[in-house]
Amino acid sequence: MTPSTQGRWELPWGAGLVRGPALRGAQVWAFFGMGVLVLGLTGCAGVPSSTTSAPLPDLKTASDQTEADRRARVRLELAAAYFAEGRTAIALDEVKQALVAKPDLPEAFNLRGLIYGALNEPRLAEDSFQRALRIAPRDGAVMHNYAWFLCQVRRYDEAETLFGKALAEPQYRDTLRTLLARGVCLVRAERLVPAQEVLSRAYELDPGNPLTGYHLSEVLFLRGEYERADFYLQRVLAQPQSASPRSLWLAVRLAHRRGDETEVRRWGQRLRERFPQAPEALWFEQGRLDE
Repeated sequence: MTPSTQGRWELPWGAGLVRGPALRGAQVWAFFGMGVLVLGLTGCAGVPSSTTSAPLPDLKTASDQTEADRRARVRLELAAAYFAEGRTAIALDEVKQALVAKPDLPEAFNLRGLIYGALNEPRLAEDSFQRALRIAPRDGAVMHNYAWFLCQVRRYDEAETLFGKALAEPQYRDTLRTLLARGVCLVRAERLVPAQEVLSRAYELDPGNPLTGYHLSEVLFLRGEYERADFYLQRVLAQPQSASPRSLWLAVRLAHRRGDETEVRRWGQRLRERFPQAPEALWFEQGRLDE
């Protein structure tokens, strides 16, 4: 498996998107290493409303918030925004201010874990995720982020367990992003059969997602199922805005494995034209098609 590079849907750690006026709607999308990492704070945007007819006993509204609650939320929104821009030092300072206002805010520890992960401070990152889970032991978003962190440090069994716990939480709604991260982690652990099963389920939930299509195609490629891999990859590449160095490089290698040199040249030319500075373009020039 070759290293990843940045593309239209492969963002570096720290880049992302923060949506919504409140922290409950904040979501950071980050792509890390050879796979995809989708990171969210508790209660991500796009979660369906509850269908229960009556509010839960502990349901709170804005009027119930104390001044400390409001200060903490504002600081945390700022921290999420700075983190999405890659301004990690400022983001970390804002998280610290949020915790001064409200020391038991699990979202703050969750975001602090992401920030320390970005700063390559694994001990501090893990401590933050663990503290978040001690406060909110059933928070699926924290479980997701902690599981991905464990995957980064190659603690694959622990990551798999935690991904499973997040998906088992009845109130957790970000199934797709967790399936995708779980599948990529299984690929890293060289567990290709369960990885294919997980990514196939993610694909069924959202067949138009280019990340899911790419990673499913990659797993099939690694398993030697070249025709099926090409089927899913071509659906990704049919949308020009979804092409990336990685997806085009995979198209080159698939064509090479199928013995179609015309397609090898066609996809290689597209790779060189669209991403001339990408490492994959250099690999193509060097003929490293079998690595």
